[in-house]
Amino acid sequence: MADMKTKPTKADASAFIEAVDHQGRREDSKVVLEMMQRLSGHEPRMWGPSIIGFGSYHYKYDSGRKGDMCRIGFSPRKSSLVLYIIPGFSKVEGLLNRLGKHKLGKSCLYIGRLSSVDMVVLEEIIVQALAYMDEKYPR
Repeated sequence: MADMKTKPTKADASAFIEAVDHQGRREDSKVVLEMMQRLSGHEPRMWGPSIIGFGSYHYKYDSGRKGDMCRIGFSPRKSSLVLYIIPGFSKVEGLLNRLGKHKLGKSCLYIGRLSSVDMVVLEEIIVQALAYMDEKYPR
């Protein structure tokens, strides 16, 4: 089985954010870092070279594949800020309708600028995702 690339590292999350070229993305990342740290109760930690994660959980699929991943996280990518909402979005569709400008992947929420979304709604999405993770993967 291939070794997982996305695993915790000793790299400094704040230094990673400070190195982001795009000033707006860098400032938005500081806001999301503070929010996820406050809501999760976990310190930020780099997962792989570009994901800032909070907490961790161990998963095992029916296929036998298993591993560890952050409970929630984000990455300041070149084209957008990507929030990793591990449970996905099926239970927060109503919130997504009120969030503002965004795109979705399976467990990825893509936001161009935080100024284009409702921060109260974003916080509620994160709170619900963390509650799901606590229920499914107790600490």
